[in-house]
Amino acid sequence: MPQRPAHLLYDHDRKAVRLDPHDPDFVQDPYPAYAYLHAHAPAFFWDDFGFWCLTDYESVNRALRDRRLGREQPADQKPDPATRTHLKHFDAIEANSMLEIEPPVHTRLRKLVNRAFVSRQVERLRPRVETLCHALIDGFEQTGEAELLEAYATPIPLVIITEMLGVPTDMGPQLVEWSHRMVAMYMHGSDEETQRSADEAARDFAAFIRDYARKRSATPGDDLLSLLIAAQEDGERLSEDELVSSAILLLNAGHEATVHQLGNAVSTLLAQGGDPRRFFGSDAEAAATVEECLRYDPPLHMFTRYAYETVEVAPGLTLKPGETVGLLLGAANNDLTAFEEPRSFRPGRPDQKNVSFGAGIHFCIGAPLARLEMQVGLKVLFERLPSLALKTPPVYGDTYHFHGLERLDCVWDAS
Repeated sequence: MPQRPAHLLYDHDRKAVRLDPHDPDFVQDPYPAYAYLHAHAPAFFWDDFGFWCLTDYESVNRALRDRRLGREQPADQKPDPATRTHLKHFDAIEANSMLEIEPPVHTRLRKLVNRAFVSRQVERLRPRVETLCHALIDGFEQTGEAELLEAYATPIPLVIITEMLGVPTDMGPQLVEWSHRMVAMYMHGSDEETQRSADEAARDFAAFIRDYARKRSATPGDDLLSLLIAAQEDGERLSEDELVSSAILLLNAGHEATVHQLGNAVSTLLAQGGDPRRFFGSDAEAAATVEECLRYDPPLHMFTRYAYETVEVAPGLTLKPGETVGLLLGAANNDLTAFEEPRSFRPGRPDQKNVSFGAGIHFCIGAPLARLEMQVGLKVLFERLPSLALKTPPVYGDTYHFHGLERLDCVWDAS
């Protein structure tokens, strides 16, 4: 039976947990807490967040697919705009984001965007991703050491998504800076300074996309932004606001999580010892390794849903309309009832599955691209630098519900 971590307090009568998401022990390794919760409280009320949470794979997977639960906040619960004037630009982008809306608007937007992300379209990018990975390594191979989040994990997805959208790749550092400031809004306990910074970033990001979209409209190409500008579904185009929100979502989501997953995966693979090239002997082995990396230490650990009607989300737990439920993806991926020895890294395991990309209508639209970038990025990295090793122990950032490294300092034999 898993031991209770010292930083977790459990009230059995209330099925409530006190677990500070900023606690250093939890930030660095949340999995002991998840194991305890699986054993004692697979559904619990997280006092620090103020809503119920689910940890077991079956309940999380089912809830992600349940149309009685959704991302769009019920109208009677939306905050008064007068109290959020300092977030008007951020809220304007969220209001038209596929991630935050439900059908029928969600269906229309996703259908327009999805054409560029189906697997057969993404697979055509494999040679470009491989060329990019080699070029990046060419730039630092002879140094014998590098901080790989900045030198490798960030530019791979960022360059690819900017090229897909037709946005200038030299804008990459600025896009990353805007993205980081906006994503900070999703962390637990954001203060007013963080909120104002996110709003300013949203304002500037939106202004850039509007201006650039006008240029692409005048001189369209075969990039995704041009296609979105011209796209029609049942005679209806994307509005300018929908276009801006969709482009920002694709740029943010198209690199943020993949950066963390690449970093987590490198750290995980190095921790296995031995020659890391053994995990990438064939395309099938590379794919299996990536799936196990996604399961074992994913970059997104919580996604929330609102109840649109009375719904039982777990045995004995029924939500009322308007209540929020937290779906703990990182916990679900490591549920002992769904996986044999979940904290053992086993590519090709017969019980391979994960909810790292979500499920249902909000399943990550960029999942095929993220998988390809990881398969290629990890394979090329370890083939080129087989002696790769950690220079210092990696440290996870205090950014729950994201779970990613602050730095990935590595060394290798450059002789």
